[in-house]
Amino acid sequence: MGEVLSQSEIDSLLAALSTGELDAEEISKKDEKQVRNYDFARPAKFSKEHLRTLEIIYEHYGRLLSTNLPLYLRKSVQVSVASSETVIFSEFSNALSNPVILGIVDFQPLKGQIIIELASNLGFAMIDRMLGGQGVPIDRERDFSDIEMVILEKIMVLCMQLMKDPWKNVVDIDPYLERIETNPQFAQIIAPNDMIAIVTMNVKIGDVEGFMNICLPFVTVEDVMDKLNTKFWYSTMRESSGEDYSHYVEAMIRRVDVPVKALLGKSTITVNDFVNLQVGDIIRLDTSETDEMDVYVGNIKKFKAMPGKNGENYAVRVTSVIREEE
Repeated sequence: MGEVLSQSEIDSLLAALSTGELDAEEISKKDEKQVRNYDFARPAKFSKEHLRTLEIIYEHYGRLLSTNLPLYLRKSVQVSVASSETVIFSEFSNALSNPVILGIVDFQPLKGQIIIELASNLGFAMIDRMLGGQGVPIDRERDFSDIEMVILEKIMVLCMQLMKDPWKNVVDIDPYLERIETNPQFAQIIAPNDMIAIVTMNVKIGDVEGFMNICLPFVTVEDVMDKLNTKFWYSTMRESSGEDYSHYVEAMIRRVDVPVKALLGKSTITVNDFVNLQVGDIIRLDTSETDEMDVYVGNIKKFKAMPGKNGENYAVRVTSVIREEE
């Protein structure tokens, strides 16, 4: 009933139309629904939610690359997600330069392959760093030598293995590097009109900057498309962040080295005695040879022990544990 006009409103509307204050055609255009063109040759198989979840996965992947690559390149590495989009495979392959670094990865247990594309300037910089150079890319484009291809394969295998952990909330993958291609014509893993999702990552190695593209065909990730949403992602992450995570933290803590020291005794001397100390002088301590020693973990006294020897080394035998309440 709220949409029914009163008689006075109807009279005002008619008067406005008659005087030209309102245009009937403009009113009808405002009521028209906006129509968006749909290209049936490029069906939208990846939604915005799918692309956002892929960005979350590869943001995690970027952090792993930023942490692990410096161990091999001896140079700071910064990796971040730049964008994500969905296109047909021919658009992706036609835009590739030659030479280019294309890692063809069997994305087990999912069917099909994915492609890891690495800009050639990044590849030459990585090779230079691993061979002891400054990581400066070459001035002109050229093909990669056989030795350089072996080094690139090692780098690509590392990048591929680091992809396991970011995907574990969706599926446990076991990727396998089938081959590396430098010519885009030999990397036709799917039909030209098949849809793919591309996650573009910005990689910076020192002063050298370039892109890494992850090409994910729809046919490869089709079986897990229902899991590529943020709701499933965060619910799975909460489930996996409970007891297993605490065990992981505990295991890491148990491998941490802590300083332990045994205090043989203490003494107080004058400043004059201190400045006149010579090699061979004897300092009398406040303990006897039968007294127990204090053992410190860090700066906390935790044990009582007796001195002794173990082989050629001095050692202590713990006789009691000092509790916190003591």
